[in-house]
Amino acid sequence: MAGQFYSGNRHELLRQIEWCYTHPHGPGGLPSIRGGDRRLVGLVSPHAGYMYSGPVAAHGFARMAEDGRPSSVVIIGPNHSGVGSGVSIMTSGKWRTPLGEIQIDRSLSEAIRRSSGVIDVDEVAHSYEHSLEVQLPFLQHLFDAKFKLVPICMMLQDVRTSLEVGDAIAEASDGKDVVVIASTDFTHYEPRDSAAKKDRKAIDRILALDAEGLIRTVDSEAITMCGYGPVSAMLRAGIKMGAKKAELLKYATSGDTAGPMSEVVGYASIVVSR
Repeated sequence: MAGQFYSGNRHELLRQIEWCYTHPHGPGGLPSIRGGDRRLVGLVSPHAGYMYSGPVAAHGFARMAEDGRPSSVVIIGPNHSGVGSGVSIMTSGKWRTPLGEIQIDRSLSEAIRRSSGVIDVDEVAHSYEHSLEVQLPFLQHLFDAKFKLVPICMMLQDVRTSLEVGDAIAEASDGKDVVVIASTDFTHYEPRDSAAKKDRKAIDRILALDAEGLIRTVDSEAITMCGYGPVSAMLRAGIKMGAKKAELLKYATSGDTAGPMSEVVGYASIVVSR
């Protein structure tokens, strides 16, 4: 998706990421890496083009910088294309962006696959999906290539599947230094007030660490949140990894970040911590 959702030129991409941090809806300054005690276990992060959701996403990555570098990052995103397996993981290889290559954590990804009967090794779904990829330049900007990646793409987002994926991640991550990023946008193409009202209901379930309640709320309130399953899986894993609280860092819409429009998409940056 380089050249589409974010710049395909290394120099311009770095400038674009810095713009996200310094944008009026961003955290207000460039992040500084600290050697924290690694309390952060999960993150909700948006995945639209950087001009729309980048400033909101920057809040979560700024908090990651403060928390310290994890050894591995599991990124879970929805399957927008409908191509590939119901839940798809890659267990080997590298992902490349204009900022360089990231090695897949083979041992962790294979352990996650073995822990679940619903997760298939499948590269096809990832070939057409942007929701995981757009998180990578932010991570590379912070940590270079000093972390490993586990990519998981979810077409199936029902309660049973989401909880099983979360259980598998938690089991495989036991004793390891892992952060789980759930990639999602919230309400799609509604007036700003309507989007914000609906999104708050979903966000409240996330802040309550309520994995099952999030999916029920999205269904009952007809919230067009594309990655509710990945977020539910992250919450399930996070609780088993010791999470005690969630914090909303920023909510905004495409109408806020890119200029007024009659129909917007909602974005939120939320951290889940021990």
